[in-house]
Amino acid sequence: MDTSAIGQGTQGPVDGGSGAGAARSERGLELLRRVLAGSGIDPSRASDGTGAPDLDSTPDADDAGEPDSLRHVIRLPPREGRVADWPDWVPDPLRESLVARGVERPWSHQAHGAQLVRDGHDVVVATGTASGKSLVYQLPVLAGLHDDPRATALYLAPTKALAADQLRALGEIAPEGVRPSSFDGDTPMDERDWVRKHSRWVFSNPDMVHRSLLPWHGRWSAFFRRLEFIVVDECHTYRGVFGSHVSLLLRRLLRVAARYGAHPVVVMASATVARPAEFASRLTGRDVVAVTEDGSPHAGRTVAFWEPPLLHEITGDNGAPVRRAAGSEAARMLADLVLEGARTLAFVRSRRAAELTALGAQRQVREIDPDLAERVASYRGGYLPEERRALESALARGELLGVATTNALELGVDISGLDSVVLAGFPGTRASFWQQAGRAGREREEALVVLVARDDPLDTYLVHHPYALVGTPVETCVLDPTNPYVLAPQLACAAAEMPLTTVDVAEIFGGAPAEEVLDALVEEGVLRRRPAGWFWPDTGVRPAATVDIRGSGLGQVAMVEAATGRMLGTVDGGSAPGTAHPGAVYLHRGESYVVDELDLEAGIALVHPEDPDWRTEAQSVSDVEVLDVASERRTGPVRVSFGDVSVSSQVVGYRRRTPDGTVLDTTALDLPVQTLRTRSVWYTIDDEALAGIGLDQARIPGALHAAEHAAIGLLPLFAICDRWDIGGLSTALHPDTGLPTVFVHDGHPGGAGLAERGHAVLGRWLAATRAAVRDCECRTGCPSCVQSPKCGNGNSPLDKAGAVAVLDLVLGALGEDDASSPDAG
Repeated sequence: MDTSAIGQGTQGPVDGGSGAGAARSERGLELLRRVLAGSGIDPSRASDGTGAPDLDSTPDADDAGEPDSLRHVIRLPPREGRVADWPDWVPDPLRESLVARGVERPWSHQAHGAQLVRDGHDVVVATGTASGKSLVYQLPVLAGLHDDPRATALYLAPTKALAADQLRALGEIAPEGVRPSSFDGDTPMDERDWVRKHSRWVFSNPDMVHRSLLPWHGRWSAFFRRLEFIVVDECHTYRGVFGSHVSLLLRRLLRVAARYGAHPVVVMASATVARPAEFASRLTGRDVVAVTEDGSPHAGRTVAFWEPPLLHEITGDNGAPVRRAAGSEAARMLADLVLEGARTLAFVRSRRAAELTALGAQRQVREIDPDLAERVASYRGGYLPEERRALESALARGELLGVATTNALELGVDISGLDSVVLAGFPGTRASFWQQAGRAGREREEALVVLVARDDPLDTYLVHHPYALVGTPVETCVLDPTNPYVLAPQLACAAAEMPLTTVDVAEIFGGAPAEEVLDALVEEGVLRRRPAGWFWPDTGVRPAATVDIRGSGLGQVAMVEAATGRMLGTVDGGSAPGTAHPGAVYLHRGESYVVDELDLEAGIALVHPEDPDWRTEAQSVSDVEVLDVASERRTGPVRVSFGDVSVSSQVVGYRRRTPDGTVLDTTALDLPVQTLRTRSVWYTIDDEALAGIGLDQARIPGALHAAEHAAIGLLPLFAICDRWDIGGLSTALHPDTGLPTVFVHDGHPGGAGLAERGHAVLGRWLAATRAAVRDCECRTGCPSCVQSPKCGNGNSPLDKAGAVAVLDLVLGALGEDDASSPDAG
């Protein structure tokens, strides 16, 4: 196969060069051969004669009894770094401290970005993982705090782990008198006053700023008055509804700072995303300069694309073929790599999967080397703070050799330089893929990255079309600060901090959309209108305490052991009916529990310990009502629309499945209906046109249903989102359209911009959807093309051939050609 270098993200091709860079280690290939041997595949059969695996001509299935799972391998060569001189404004003690830590000179992008910040520009640094983005803000901030002994700075991170890691690193180089300190939910109450009075660089997160700092800004007046810098780390994580909240939160923060006479420079660090300056400007409401030319070196990587084999002994819904689970493959690979002595992270998609993958790897390692089994663990959100800190410390010290983790470690402690990374499923975005892959790779040691496909249309598409991931520009981040469901609580919080003026509304909060929301808040009695602006009634209550900027708006549900009252962890209130319903299996730190009772109003789920040999899968039903059509166009027999809808959904039961996927039974549930007002894209097709392509009335429901499922599976290729952030509905006769209709809608109140993005790229999106369905090797439909893991109807009816016919018809009407480019441009 072609093993020429391909640069990640938007960096383009990379030349391995000569000298040390060309003499690259083959450690990545050695690790891949270990994974191949562990799978029963002869490693020597996957070679092009130069040592690089070659899967362009997959070995004959007869050679091994089944098709090999390794689909493609791409080797990314190392890149040499480009250094620059230290800026002359860097204080000597700071420079000497950095040199002592091994930073002889800054990389070119570090010096360039730091100079822009020093000159007073708002900056976003969008370079690769482990490229040293931290130094871009550390240099000007520490120099500024050195030059002005009264100046202050604020650092914001999306996770406590990342903030804690950055604080530890800063403690080694910060000049005396800076007193960098943490201010988050884990900070003891008696320390918070000290931080507020004495720390000059406060490390926090958006939640703490939202709930503790801004509502009581008067107590922080001295800090705000001298605020010179705001650092927003990993800003690409602020997308969707969470990003919309943070966008308005930053506007509130800058408004309060201005109230005390401060106009801080904003410095942002991001993964490589498309149009970073545009995104950062939308996030902050300011003009931002982007630094994207990465001058850092990086290790070579072997990137392998792995498709688990079909399991011939079992079938899924309606007799569909089923592949071996990605988590099971990842557990086996994690065990193989740990036994090889390779420091490895296995990224999985859910908290439950993190527990199961770690348990599976431990079991397999224990059979060969019992001592090593103790060096395998799981890491995920929902752990209590003391558990999380202990795992992070063990990982940092190298006591843990293999860790199965959710994306909690994608942005967590500094763990770059590992030997290998296994991704059990595409993480949803190219940016996240490169963030996770970037955890592996030392300067002179080639690393291994393996993407293991889940039984999912998008994953299957990518392992068969690897250049849709490697060498393709990363996505842009989507957020909508004009979402009324986000604007309303944020404006109430802003008014409680200081009365909102008409100038504030026009220049900070978006103008007309914000005024409309404010009028509604006045009508509801939430705010009061006076000639000078909008006021929060002085009730003694701060609205920020009740506004959840991360979740569904339904808060958190505590998972509590009924017999002891011990809180095990939390789940989001919006997902609780599907994951914490009575009868659901809940895993925590390798221990299994079964839910006895779910009280959504109280936010509590009671559980008891149990180790069942089955798992649970929730089933739900939904309905969509069209509320408002914002955009509509008709081309021949097809009408495409975008607008506001109301979605009602209800978890009505769950199925118990054995580990091999066999359904044991189905149990009915009586949980409340949840109603969601959001945005959707939908298309209708005239009945005559469907009849003209051979679809009679009996086939239409299955054809539309299959097309809907596949479209939901492929939308994350064009918008930064997860399949579970999107919903859909299809029907042969919808009451609001009077025609056969397919809806795909946002899964968040008011929408997160996902359906709008789908509407904007509808032709390319549906073309890729058609390619994924048409090219799937199954005959009648399977989880890799048209079946959905969250279908409330048990994936019935589904008509794969009918879906291809429907998509052909829609694309023909739209005038789209056969191209199915995944370019998210």
